[in-house]
Amino acid sequence: MDSHFLQFKAKVKHHLDFIYDGILKEQELDELVTRLQISIGVNSEEECHYPTPHKNRWDESDIIMITYGDSIIENSAGVELGLSQKPLSTLLRFINEYCHSIISHVHILPYFPYSSDDGFSIIDYSVVNQSLGDWNDIEAISEQYGLMTDLVVNHCSARSQWFENFCKQDGVGNDYFFTASPDDDLSKVVRPRTSSLLKEVDTANGIKHVWCTFSHDQVDFDFRNPKVLVSFIDIIRLYLDKGTKIFRLDAIAFLWKVPGSPSINLPQTHEVVRLIRTLIEHAEPDTIIITETNIPNVENLTYFGNANEAHAIYNFSLPPLLINTLVSGDCQYLKTWMMRMPPAQNGTTYFNFIASHDGIGLRPAEGLLDDSEITELANCMQQFGGKISWRQADNAQQKPYEINIALIDAMKGTLKGPDQYQIQRYLCAHTIMLGLEGIPGIYIHSLIGTPNDEEKVLHTGQNRSINRHRWDYKRLLHELSTADSSHAKILNALSELIKIRRSQAAFHPNATQFTLQLGPHIFGYWRQSINRHQSIFCLSNITDTKQEIALSDINLIENNHWFDLIEESLIDTTINNLKLEPYQTMWISNKVTV
Repeated sequence: MDSHFLQFKAKVKHHLDFIYDGILKEQELDELVTRLQISIGVNSEEECHYPTPHKNRWDESDIIMITYGDSIIENSAGVELGLSQKPLSTLLRFINEYCHSIISHVHILPYFPYSSDDGFSIIDYSVVNQSLGDWNDIEAISEQYGLMTDLVVNHCSARSQWFENFCKQDGVGNDYFFTASPDDDLSKVVRPRTSSLLKEVDTANGIKHVWCTFSHDQVDFDFRNPKVLVSFIDIIRLYLDKGTKIFRLDAIAFLWKVPGSPSINLPQTHEVVRLIRTLIEHAEPDTIIITETNIPNVENLTYFGNANEAHAIYNFSLPPLLINTLVSGDCQYLKTWMMRMPPAQNGTTYFNFIASHDGIGLRPAEGLLDDSEITELANCMQQFGGKISWRQADNAQQKPYEINIALIDAMKGTLKGPDQYQIQRYLCAHTIMLGLEGIPGIYIHSLIGTPNDEEKVLHTGQNRSINRHRWDYKRLLHELSTADSSHAKILNALSELIKIRRSQAAFHPNATQFTLQLGPHIFGYWRQSINRHQSIFCLSNITDTKQEIALSDINLIENNHWFDLIEESLIDTTINNLKLEPYQTMWISNKVTV
């Protein structure tokens, strides 16, 4: 039998054969295999790890906090003058003081020098943005918590050295960027922006038109050039060495382009994801890859591959469906979607979230909510202070692409308008998400209930800034130490829920999940631990009125003792009905583990 190392090389070659079919010759492919194994650091049998197939690299204790490196700063004036503690150090202080018992990983959004899009237009992938700190600060965090890092692989900044070299047509990067002709048929290209796709650039070799999926400051790479691939594998190795345990493949769906095609989710893109996984898991087998593909649900699911692409995929349909459920008081769409979701194979899982640095994506709700319902949801969110970002549809009409709003403000009321249940509704949303199959991700501003930042939107002119507030550390500490502060109430309540969740075997990301049929006003599902010892019935009143559930409808086994983990109370199985207050959730378990 061939050694693991030879099997690894053969597997890499297999990926490359597909990706570069008709582009590279056999000798070039063999040379590329050698170059990639050097880049990732697998050069011998001793350095080659054999990844265990279908291994779950996570459990119920895993919770990922999503944050910018400067979501919390000591004071803005001091940072500008270089007098205050570095934001990454401040972030670590906050996490250690308030979050050490409730999170396992920290997703620090792009922490590199950038020119726009709050980090997603990277100038230099190899250094930490000096306004945040340095690699020592990143490593200090990675030594205490699992580090999740963005691999912004589709594009970089138009101010990067690579792109400057492209303009000069000399040096590294001179051939790294995808160009097309304005005469090409680009009518089928799918993208989430309304700006022009091609950017005219005056280079040393004349005018070229560079492909820009997102903005003209974000210039797209040309992965047909294997030197681009090698550069990114070098970057991956650097991030591994600095402590990265989870890679988020940003905007990966758009990576491979072919004029005349939609240039999204192309077969070569999927093969590149498989290649990246093969390289990483033979170098550092416990590393996880999460694909960020904000696209319709059916397409999103394809990034699991055959348990050989992403370890986890963003559950992008959850935020719009869950928010729609809570503002409409009807869980039918959420329930229907969840019943259709296939259970993730062992070795794969869902990454669940309700809010992030981006807005509430609406494309993942397409086919799940009809256009009129999406419009009604968008109008409701606008009533609560939200903004709408648009994309150009196939018929050249603009369609809502994303709702930009802080989650606490999204929960301000219902379709009927604002009401008194904002915090209860907010906690209900998180309690539903925390119990679902998959790994939970919680945005730092959701953890502390940060409201819309209208001032930042006015300052930047960007809708997404509404949910990217920058807290002054002393002010935040004051809020969190004030008992009647909404921020303190939310953090304390969510912390208690998370602590409960982290102790339940039935909340393992791959534990069994079954959707319950309890009518439109009670959203319910049943979880069972992998060893089948623990069952939890998760029941949520998603309305603003009291609701009752017949005990016979959830079929509690009579010879077990049942316990509400949230209220810490025994369930009286002799009664006929359970009563739930508006937006109350019960986690009814046959085992008490807190």
